[in-house]
Amino acid sequence: MGRIYHITSKQEASAAQKSGIYTPATFAREGFIHCSYAHQVMSVANRIFKGRPDLVLLEIDPAVLECKVIDENLEGGSELYPHVYGTLRMSDVMRVHPFPCDHEGKFAEGLPE
Repeated sequence: MGRIYHITSKQEASAAQKSGIYTPATFAREGFIHCSYAHQVMSVANRIFKGRPDLVLLEIDPAVLECKVIDENLEGGSELYPHVYGTLRMSDVMRVHPFPCDHEGKFAEGLPE
């Protein structure tokens, strides 16, 4: 399994860096953290986060996680997405990438460097 990515706000990422643990607001309700593979990031960003200039992209190596990562689709499509079934230690995040949208609110193709 290759690297996976999670889109979140700068504010949530900053709070997680201070506490050492990332738990998104949806975790209590859903029980997992939504992630994407590299080839899925831009379509997810443009579908769910269009126009959000306050985002970052967490780059995660699933091999270092202590919890399960399950590929599944819970929305009825055929494409599988990695879901992290546990909280995320920020020490397991390889990089936090800036992830701004363009002046039209869209996210450009390709992952940030």
